[in-house]
Amino acid sequence: MATKKAQAKPRREPMSRVDTAWLRMCRPTNPMMITGVLMFDEPMTLDRLKQVIRKRFLAYPRFLQKAVDTPAGASWVTDPDFDLDWHVRLSALPGRHDPKSEKKALERFTSQMASTPLDKTKPLWQFHLIERYGTGSALVARIHHSYADGIALVQVLLSLTDTSRKPDAGKDLRSAWLKKDGAEVVRRVGAIDRYVQIGGKMLGKGMEMMQDPTLATMLAKEGGEIGRELLHALSLSDDPPTLLRGKLGVSKRVAWAEPLDLEDVKAVGRACDCTVNDVLMAAAAGALRSYMLERGEQLEGVTLRATVPVNLRPLEHARKLGNHFGLVFLDLPVGEDNPIRRLERVADCMRDLKNSRQAIVAFGLLAALGMAPAAVQGVALELFSRKATAVATNVPGPQQPLYMGGSRVREMMFWVPQTGSIGIGVSILSYNGRVHFGLIADAKLIPDPDAVIRRFGPEFDKLLYLALMGDWERTLDAPGAVALMA
Repeated sequence: MATKKAQAKPRREPMSRVDTAWLRMCRPTNPMMITGVLMFDEPMTLDRLKQVIRKRFLAYPRFLQKAVDTPAGASWVTDPDFDLDWHVRLSALPGRHDPKSEKKALERFTSQMASTPLDKTKPLWQFHLIERYGTGSALVARIHHSYADGIALVQVLLSLTDTSRKPDAGKDLRSAWLKKDGAEVVRRVGAIDRYVQIGGKMLGKGMEMMQDPTLATMLAKEGGEIGRELLHALSLSDDPPTLLRGKLGVSKRVAWAEPLDLEDVKAVGRACDCTVNDVLMAAAAGALRSYMLERGEQLEGVTLRATVPVNLRPLEHARKLGNHFGLVFLDLPVGEDNPIRRLERVADCMRDLKNSRQAIVAFGLLAALGMAPAAVQGVALELFSRKATAVATNVPGPQQPLYMGGSRVREMMFWVPQTGSIGIGVSILSYNGRVHFGLIADAKLIPDPDAVIRRFGPEFDKLLYLALMGDWERTLDAPGAVALMA
C-alpha cells in the first residue's frame, strides 16, 4: 500500500501565462467565475447528474486539478482528496413551489452563487441542482475563468448534452453546435505567438507612457501594428461617470429576460443590412438607455463602452480548455434616441473592430500580465477597466433541442465575470431558435437588474416594428426611421 501511495503523487503542470492572469484577477468585488443556468423541461435527479459529470465533465483531466499559485508561478495540481459530492450538490429554492415566484427565487439563488467565491483548496468549480423548478429542474454551474474562457466553457457544458433523449453512442455530437471558423480565425491564431512575445515589452512601455506621453511615438514605431493598437487602447478616454459606474460591493444581482424569436432578430438584420449581433447589442444599449433615463441620468451625446471577448482559435479546438481570446472595446450609444441610428452606430463600430488587431493586442497583454508583479497587474487592470462600463458577450448556441441525462434543456444562460472596476455584464445566448438575454450587475450599481432586462424586449420590438414598416426594397436607415416614427 505504501508503494501505491508513493506512486500516486499529485500530478503538477505549469499554468499558462494567460490563465495565470485570470487566476490572479480575482477580487472580492469581482470573483473570476463564469456562472451558467440551465433549465430542464423534465426533472433531473442528482444521481443522473453525477453520472453525466463523472462521464463527460471529468473526461477533462483539468477539472480534477486545483490551482496552486506561488510567487514563482501558478500550477495545476491534481487534487488527491477530490470529492464529487462536494462539487455536485443538491440545492433548494426558498419558499413554496409557486410558478409566479420561482423565477425570482432562482435569480436570487444564482445571484448568491455568483457572489460567493469558490474554495481555493479544491478544484474551482461546482454544480448546484434544483430538483424542482417549473415542470422539471434547474442547474446552476460555477467554473473559474482560469480553467478556460467563456467560449470554451460553453462548449464544455454543451458536451454534457445530447441531441436526443437516448443518445447514439457512435454519433459525433459536436456537429450539433460547432460552426467552422473562416480563414480569419486561422490567420489570427498564427499571429498570436508573435504578439505574446512583445506583449510584455509593450505593457511596460504603455505603463511608462501614462507618466510620459512623449513615449507614445516610440511605442508606435517599436511595436508596429501592435504598438499602434496598444497606443489606441491606452489613449481611449475613461468612460463617462454615470450611475452604471461607481465603487463596487461584494454582492451580485442576476436576472434574465423572456427569450426573443431568432428569426425576428434575423429579419431586423436583413432590413438594416447588419448582423444579428449588431441588432442584439443595439437592443441592449436601448435597454440601458431607458433604465438610465428613468433614473434621471442626462444622456445627450453620451456613449459608453463594453469590452467584448473575441475568439482567437477555431471553435473545434475550444474544448481543449485554456483562455484563447482577446478583448475589444465596443461603443454603446446610449445617448442616441433614434433606435435605427443606434443600431447603425453599433454596426459601424463592430465593422471597424473586425478590421483591427485590438483583440490580439489584448491577448498579448494578458499573457504579459500573467508574468508581471502584482502591483503592475493591479494598475494595468484598473487602467483598462476604467475605459469601459460593461462586459458584453454573445454566443451563438445550437439551434436544435438538447438533452442532458435524458432531460430536455428548455433554456440556458451564462455570465462571464467583470474585471477591475467594471460592475455590469450583459450576456446573449441563442439556442433552439430563441435568443436569451441576461444581466449580472453589482448590487450597489443596479440593485434591480429586472428593471433593465424587462426593457430588452420592448427595445427590440421598436427595431422590429420599424423594420416591418419600412420599404423592403431598400435598407432601412436612420432618416427612414424618423419618417416612420413621425
